[in-house]
Amino acid sequence: MVPEGTVVMTGASRGIGRIAAERLLREHEDLNLVVIGRQAPAEQRAAFGQASWRVTALRAELASLGQTADAAGDVADLIGAGRLPPVRALAWNAGLQRSDAIGVSPDGFEETFAVNLLAPHLLTRSLEGLLEAGSRVVVTVSDTHFGDLRHNLGMVPGPVWAPIERLLRPGGYPRSERVRAGRTAYSTSKLAAIYLVHEWARRLTGAPIVSFNPGFVPGTGLARAADPLSRFAMRWLLPALTLTPLGTSPQRAGEYLARAIVSDDPPPSGSYIDRNRIAPSSAESMDPSRERAVWEACEAAIAPYLER
Repeated sequence: MVPEGTVVMTGASRGIGRIAAERLLREHEDLNLVVIGRQAPAEQRAAFGQASWRVTALRAELASLGQTADAAGDVADLIGAGRLPPVRALAWNAGLQRSDAIGVSPDGFEETFAVNLLAPHLLTRSLEGLLEAGSRVVVTVSDTHFGDLRHNLGMVPGPVWAPIERLLRPGGYPRSERVRAGRTAYSTSKLAAIYLVHEWARRLTGAPIVSFNPGFVPGTGLARAADPLSRFAMRWLLPALTLTPLGTSPQRAGEYLARAIVSDDPPPSGSYIDRNRIAPSSAESMDPSRERAVWEACEAAIAPYLER
């Protein structure tokens, strides 16, 4: 039985996040949902229909650390004032995949890493004081971090690690203006997110933090910034893979995500949840020195926004 509480979620406006959010509201009447997204709050809330009275929507562009910090502050104010029940879960599901690695966030970071790494870190750091016994943090990652044909299906290059300070800045790859570089930035950012979860697990007490991999899920909005051919394939051709073990339908992936957020049995902190089971992440993702380096770089990046 899931106790009363608040789930704070990014990436809930479409795809698997929307499916997960709707399932949480439908199956757990005592849960309230805070969604953070780029749409106007009224638009975000209206998407949830009759359950919208249990939805609080905050507007923020997650590539912007300033807007992300402001949204976190609003969440803290609402819960601190008793207008929402205590935090049950933080679910950072928003993700970005670009067609290059030269996009610049408002703060000067490479945009893929700003959304996929820095925003979840800033939100967690800002809200960690609200976590209580029984709550948890879930960060959506990707099996593209394995870098092999089985997991990437030959469509996304595997991660290419470099000093994290270089990866956080635009142009961190050879021919960064190319589509391949954009896809490499995506898989590398997801590897970095797993490193960050591992380091968080060492430091966060009282609440587990886990990585969640939905598998290959065609038909979502993840490739909206990709080239036209990739967008066409993701929408019209690759959904057929969900009929095989190689793919996961958006519906199933959303259900898996909802389960990861509120399952009765908390997973061990630092776990990698592969769809509906705990599994090992890649061998490359087990590197304490990289984990510390990612933590320190993220801390330096968000420092100006923690005391706003």
